[in-house]
Formats: sequence, structure tokens, C-alpha cells
Amino acid sequence: MAVKVNSVSARRALEALGANIKTARLKRRISVKGFAERIGVSESTVARLEKGDDGVSIGTLAMACLVLGEIDRISDFLDAGTDDTGLLLDRESLPKRIDCKRKPRSPSSGQDKADPIADGDDEEGVGF
Repeated sequence: MAVKVNSVSARRALEALGANIKTARLKRRISVKGFAERIGVSESTVARLEKGDDGVSIGTLAMACLVLGEIDRISDFLDAGTDDTGLLLDRESLPKRIDCKRKPRSPSSGQDKADPIADGDDEEGVGF
């Protein structure tokens, strides 16, 4: 069952998306009939897509982008590597400080005291 979009900003975004699809189709000189055939939907579905109807499937949108040569835009949409808000939230959730107590070395451990990086830690606490 389709969810009705009640948000004004979401509604406007869908309308803008539909208008952008129509403009892209017209710039490529593709008729509504030809576009519908290539996408695999009816002409009325293309009209609904271009009006920003919230009942048009995401599959129809994907096929429209494919026909327009813009399919990469869908796979890049909200990509984790370019999601500025997500990246900011990740950065804010990082610990401000890491407290790690060093374990005292026991003389019976068999490690040479002259080799400070034998256990993976050097004098600065970083062992790579």
C-alpha cells in the first residue's frame, strides 16, 4: 500500500523531481510515448511521474533515470561517503579521549625489555 505524502516540503521535492525529469526528457527530444515504451510503463504513468505523483514506483523512477542516462544519480543518492550530515554525526559520536591503562610488564613474560614494540605498542602508544 502506498504511503500518502502529507509533508509540504516532501510534496514540493517530488514535484521538482517530476519537473526535472520532464525537462530532461524534453531536452533529449524524447516523446512521452517513446519514453513510456522505453521505461515499460503507460503514457499516463509518465505523466504522473512528471507531475511528482507519490504513487509512482521507485522502479519506474529508476528506469526513467536509466533511459535519461542518469542512473548513477540513484546509486549515489545518500551515499554514506558523501552524506555530510551522516559524516558529521559519525564524527560527533567519536570518543573525545581514549583512556587505556597500560598493563605492567612482568619479567617472567619472556619479552626483552630492550624491545619496546614487541607487544605492538611503542613508546608513543601506537603500534602498527
